Amino acid sequence: MDFVDRLAAHRAQERQLQWRGTFREYLSIVREQPRVARTAHARIYDMIVSHGVEMRGGHRHYRFFENELFGIDTTLERLVEEYFHSAARRLDVRKRILLLMGPVSGGKSTLVTLLKRGLEAYSRTEEGAIYGIAGCPMHEEPLHLIPAELRKEFEQEYGVTIEGELCPHCRMMLETVYENREEEVPVERVILSEADRIGIGTFTPSDPKSQDIADLTGSIDFATITEYGSESDPRAYRFDGELNKANRGLMEFQEMLKLDEKFLWNLLSLTQEGNFKAGRFALISADECIVAHTNQAEYERFIADKKNEALQSRMIVLPVPYTLSVHDEVSIYQKLIQNSEMQEIHIAPHALEVAAMFSVLTRLKEPKQQGIDLLTKMRLYDGQAVEGYRDMDVEALHHEYPDEGMSGIDPRYVVNRISTALVETDTVCINAIDVLRTLRDGLATHPTISAKDRERYQALLNLVRQRYDEIAKIEVQKAFVYSFEESAKTLFENYLDNIEAYTQHQQLRDPVTDELVEPDEKLMRAIEEQIGVTENQKRAFREEVMIRLTSYARRGLRFDYRSHERLREAIEGKLFADLKDVVKITTSTKTPDPQQLKKINEVSDRLIAEGGYCPVCANALLRYTGTLLNR
Repeated sequence: MDFVDRLAAHRAQERQLQWRGTFREYLSIVREQPRVARTAHARIYDMIVSHGVEMRGGHRHYRFFENELFGIDTTLERLVEEYFHSAARRLDVRKRILLLMGPVSGGKSTLVTLLKRGLEAYSRTEEGAIYGIAGCPMHEEPLHLIPAELRKEFEQEYGVTIEGELCPHCRMMLETVYENREEEVPVERVILSEADRIGIGTFTPSDPKSQDIADLTGSIDFATITEYGSESDPRAYRFDGELNKANRGLMEFQEMLKLDEKFLWNLLSLTQEGNFKAGRFALISADECIVAHTNQAEYERFIADKKNEALQSRMIVLPVPYTLSVHDEVSIYQKLIQNSEMQEIHIAPHALEVAAMFSVLTRLKEPKQQGIDLLTKMRLYDGQAVEGYRDMDVEALHHEYPDEGMSGIDPRYVVNRISTALVETDTVCINAIDVLRTLRDGLATHPTISAKDRERYQALLNLVRQRYDEIAKIEVQKAFVYSFEESAKTLFENYLDNIEAYTQHQQLRDPVTDELVEPDEKLMRAIEEQIGVTENQKRAFREEVMIRLTSYARRGLRFDYRSHERLREAIEGKLFADLKDVVKITTSTKTPDPQQLKKINEVSDRLIAEGGYCPVCANALLRYTGTLLNR
């Protein structure tokens, strides 16, 4: 099917979504599918849940937010469970404005955009179908046609609660066109669309002197007022304000607390009573979820003003912090890069990781628990296994500072600096050292960083550089170990033979002299010291390895040095220590001999084939590691 055919198929699908009937027919739909008459909050909650919910680490993970928001699962769980779920059950929470409060580039706008796009797509499904009175500028719920005197009887029969009254436009239409015959009023299916201003509204503050309240609540149509003779005639009024158009869906207030007071006070009645005042009409009903966002400075100014207490009490404030997980921060960078023109540039392994480490460290506060430094705290938050902290209660660390993550370096700064480095160097590949260098250079010109913070950030960059030095050596170590695979296997088997004899209090037979000898304590300790196993811990470690070996044998599985994570690390560390001189020579020699060149090429090929490096960054890594080892 070519694209023109695909366009034709799309139009056919659009026509299938269209439905038009009478209120009588709509009642039949409500009887069969009561969910079509649910509130806006319930619709949003059902839309989120329809994508799937998983339990991860004792928390609910909502798949709706996957691939767009990273590292704020706890925040999203609070959003869905404490706000949308409660509001969907018609609890008092639905009468509150949801205010997302957090630092710049923290995901607030992305979150609201996701909800908008999700609602648009959901309204096009059978499960998310919405119906409104045909011709109504607010696409209002057709059940508003049922007179107040009959609503209790209807609710008992259909099991559906009716909230709200007909808008002035539909009230006049019912009286003048249909002579109060509600069953004949036309009803149509509504497809939510921000572009078409159907069920989704957006309001952005501008100059308070020129911005009119009509932007929210609609305005008089001066072209028709002479025809109809009165400002209170619905036909002489445009119900085209954002609050009108957002009915049945979601209303976004961007930078809400920058709005003039006259706009904010309009929300008091809407949040508490579900209606608002427009023109010379009675209160107009509206069923919409109001989501606003602001930064922390604006919010603190807002709550400091006593005049705002009434509105403040009608808000649910949800802090949206930066992520404190390195791998989630990397995911944010990858998403931003995928949406840019940087996709053709090769980004070396760990290049984004060092940027993420720096960003996360700027957001962390000094741990209160003794023995934990910032780097350890960062690794624990990232879910990494840190020696000596395996039983650490990471949740307790998170609770030390409730506002942790509300300040620090934002993701856009990092991606902007990487972009600058690419433009300046005109390279095909950027590595971790390039990233650290451009981040450091950018601190001097960053407009919002104080001299004190700049000094702290430079110290954090040094800390990240030290961490990367360890990572770089490990990367090359692994590549060399793979190149000497047989040596690793031999060392592993030799270690197993010795600890088996040690744990069973036996002697070993020397393969050369064929004499019985004691286990080689020097060899065992040289391996175990690579991972910090102390003299007092050696017996427990050796016995644990033998238990693992026995378990594998009992299940008919092969046990090699990769079957035990810590033992693998120890074997590789010992082998690399033995090969360190070889690495030094081969990575730092300007004119290597053929044998050295062969080893360099083997390691480089391994980095490219297994590690995700390109020839440029693989050679850069080898040169950098050579300088580290020669210090």
